[in-house]
This record gives sequence, structure tokens and C-alpha cells, in this order.
Amino acid sequence: MGQTIEPLNRVAVQLGPIHIYWYGIIIATGALLGLLLAMREERKRGLPGNTFIDLILVAAPIAIVCARIYYVVFEWSYYAQHPAQIIAIWNGGIAIYGALIGAVATTVVFCAVRGLSFWKVADIAAPSVILGQAIGRWGNFMNQEAHGGPTTRAALENMHLPTFIINQMYINGTYYIPTFLYESVWDFIGFILLLILRRVNLQRGELFMSYVIWYAIGRSYIEGLRTDSLMLGPLRVSQWLAWVLIIVGTGLILYWRLRKEKRPRYLD
Repeated sequence: MGQTIEPLNRVAVQLGPIHIYWYGIIIATGALLGLLLAMREERKRGLPGNTFIDLILVAAPIAIVCARIYYVVFEWSYYAQHPAQIIAIWNGGIAIYGALIGAVATTVVFCAVRGLSFWKVADIAAPSVILGQAIGRWGNFMNQEAHGGPTTRAALENMHLPTFIINQMYINGTYYIPTFLYESVWDFIGFILLLILRRVNLQRGELFMSYVIWYAIGRSYIEGLRTDSLMLGPLRVSQWLAWVLIIVGTGLILYWRLRKEKRPRYLD
């Protein structure tokens, strides 16, 4: 007789016909903690009060819409047949790169309207963003998504993972590699690294680009392990985009340094 392991309940609270999912709660928690961190730093760096509250009120909904659009575009063969599912974001199916594109574009416009330096705001936001990503990956865990290929329970136990993670990786009779966990750990390490780099007093823009490079390096490897990658023909979209970001981020930092232009520093 096959093994029976019940997955964790995706629904955190049910109020009649209303379901509140752990996925949404976890994503919101990551965003809130990131916002609190950014608000604390904005006071130190001399930004006008409530800059990040105003920014997130505009950027968050745009980022969510862009994340969903990005995902739907690359899964159009499915959504063309199931158009009612396009708005079913509570079932998962948002792409972090889509969210980042939407958030960055919104921040550029926001800073232009407010007369703020985009790079200064982006530097302050960088640790908050990667912290939110680290926490948000646990929403994927609750949905049993963003995992890797098949593996065995013995292999997972050899990684010394808690039992609740191993059990949640048992999906339709098969154990899977917990790539959501790999990315979460990578992001938490990146968060600590960015906090340390703040004290190094990098030139303006370099902290944000360090985030971009760090995240892209991890994603370029982890994406190759996943079974649910968004594809463009034979290409894994997120993996190729990660490589492009590594090149662009590194090139931009080198360009700033080689020009020897006097740029404001983070702690100025």
C-alpha cells in the first residue's frame, strides 16, 4: 500500500465563502517587514518621511499585476484555454522578475515626480526587497510549487531537513527537491551581505546592483533545477534573464568605477 502524507492546509482562515491563503499572508508579511526596514533606513538617509509608504502603495499593486502578466504571457498556451484562471492569483503563478520589472519602473517614475535620486532610493530598498523574496518563497512551499525534480525521502533526510519540509515535498506520490528552500536561504544570505555592504559605504547605485548580481547568480543555478520554469522555446526565461542581469550589473559597476567620476556614497 502506498504511503499517505497529507500536505499542509493552504487555507489559513476560512470565513464562510472567503478563504485567506497562507500564500498571501506570507507574501504580505515579507512585504511588511521589508517596508519597516526601509522606513527605518529612510530616516537615517535623509529622505522625506513616509517616502517608502507612498512608494509601496503605488508600486505594490503594479508589481503584482506585472508579476501575473509576466507569468501568464509565458504560460499563454494554458491560459488561452482557461481565461477565467488568469485572475486566479491565489492559486500561485506570479513571476518575481515580472514583479521586479514593474516595481523598478514604478520607482523610476515615482522618484522623477518627487525629485528624488532613483539610485539612492533603490540602494535603501535593496535589502528590503531581498528579505521579502526570502520570506515570500515560503508561500511557494505552502502551495507545493517552485520545486525541483524528483528525489527520494532518504536524500531529503540526508540533508537534515525538518520533517514538515520533507512531508510537504511529497506531491502526488513523489518526493521533490525543495528548490524554494535553496532560493530562500540564498536570499537570506544576500540580505545579511547587503547589510554588511551598507557599512562599506559603496558608491550610490552599487548596493542595488550588488543585490541584482547576487540574486541573479543564485537564480541562474536554482532555475536549472526547477521543473516549472517559464520557457521561451527551449530556453528557461528566468535563467537567461539572470545571466543578462549579472553581465549588466557587473558592467555598470565597472563603468562607474573606471570613469572615476565622483559619485555620492551610500552613507553621505
